[in-house]
Amino acid sequence: MANQTIIFITFVAYLFIIFVIGWYAWRRTHSLSDYILGGRKLGSWTTAISAGASDMSAWLLLGLPGYAYLAGLEAIWIAVGLFIGTCLNWYLVAPRLRIDSELLNNALTLPEYLEYRFKDDSHVLRIISALFILLFYLFYTSSGLVAGGKLFEAVFGLPYTWAVLIGAVTILIYTSLGGFLAVSWTDLIQGLLMALALSYVAIISLYNAHGFDALFASMSAHNPELNNAYTFVSGESLGFIGIVSLLGWGLGYFGQPHILIRFMAIQSPQKIPSARRIALSWTFLALLCALLIGFSGIAILGGQLHGGDSEKVFIELLHLLLHPLPAGICLAAILAAIMSTADSQLLVASSALTEDIYKLFNHDSGHEANSLITGRIAVILITLFALVLALQADTNVLDLVAYAWAGFGATFGPVILLSLFWKSMLKSSAITGMITGGLTVIIWKNIESNHWLFGLYELVPGFLIAVICIMLNQSMTNFINATKTQH
Repeated sequence: MANQTIIFITFVAYLFIIFVIGWYAWRRTHSLSDYILGGRKLGSWTTAISAGASDMSAWLLLGLPGYAYLAGLEAIWIAVGLFIGTCLNWYLVAPRLRIDSELLNNALTLPEYLEYRFKDDSHVLRIISALFILLFYLFYTSSGLVAGGKLFEAVFGLPYTWAVLIGAVTILIYTSLGGFLAVSWTDLIQGLLMALALSYVAIISLYNAHGFDALFASMSAHNPELNNAYTFVSGESLGFIGIVSLLGWGLGYFGQPHILIRFMAIQSPQKIPSARRIALSWTFLALLCALLIGFSGIAILGGQLHGGDSEKVFIELLHLLLHPLPAGICLAAILAAIMSTADSQLLVASSALTEDIYKLFNHDSGHEANSLITGRIAVILITLFALVLALQADTNVLDLVAYAWAGFGATFGPVILLSLFWKSMLKSSAITGMITGGLTVIIWKNIESNHWLFGLYELVPGFLIAVICIMLNQSMTNFINATKTQH
């Protein structure tokens, strides 16, 4: 009981700090631009760490360690894919998107950027992209609520339903009040707390596993296949499809609105190189420590956790190895990870409703004030829909994240990348790429087939098919226009 009291006090202190930041950001939020993009005032540290924190979410402290616990060295592939994707996103997308989004009528959202980039007076491109954002963020936000439910359920013994509701209400309050500034400033604190907790727990766990040699020996003793990065735990070869699927996670970075919006919000393009160094260092450290925690869990816990419970390996190690005070701080880091992504997702989904749908059909004189109110109402509505998904039985954090990640990566990734580097790209090509990429993910995910090809992670075919369709549409349109010109 004393231990739970210490942990509870730690949680309350953390939440108090977060709410104070939300209140301060609310005082600084005077316009829709402030609410959605923070007035493009973010510094290097805030941009870098908030991008990383909103990217990795609770998946970093629950999903990835749990996957490493179940799969062993196979999990290295997904970490490598994510780190490569992070690097490419910061080098290829960040500088150009920051410059182009401001030049294009100071676009505040990705759909708005795409509309201005392709001179789409019909608003079709903007509406389609907003609808895909709303669809996939329902799953993404739901994953955060599921993670929160697992956290409060494991720590305080609360019923899962109540645990999810408490997490949802907490996120709602400061996101709807403070908007982008609250999200970014709290993400800076939460990202640093996540890195601290991961590093501390990884070192303690590795020490209790008696170093690397003993760790890998324990993994082999538990299951020899855990020490083979090319083999499933079942003993089957991971193969080309398996490796491509895991590395393919890196493709998702080019299309994640909650990450890309940070690039658009940094104070100036000149700050991107320093932000990039911070972001890549944070990501490398976080991924490495998450893997080590999962591997150490195999040595320390053995085979105690199965299926979805494997995502509690971080929590189980905290209870077993740490004093209640540092354990409470590390558990607060899980809450930080959950909130840092859920708030970003809610805000981007809210902006899709206010800027990309509501704004198109409302031109009254009170638009600015009405948009702020509408944005806050949208946050509440989206959370309620995500709650319905989160309260389903046997919901898994990794599965929800994987689906949403693939959806965004395939829908927006190819279009964003090509729009930044291919100046002659047509509006029809962008629409074709978005629709085919998004629909491929939805269809591929729901095809029930034992054929080896459908073992491929849906992001990879979605991304490739979108690129191919963009190229085909571009070629056909140019051919038709050339034919008309000749006649």
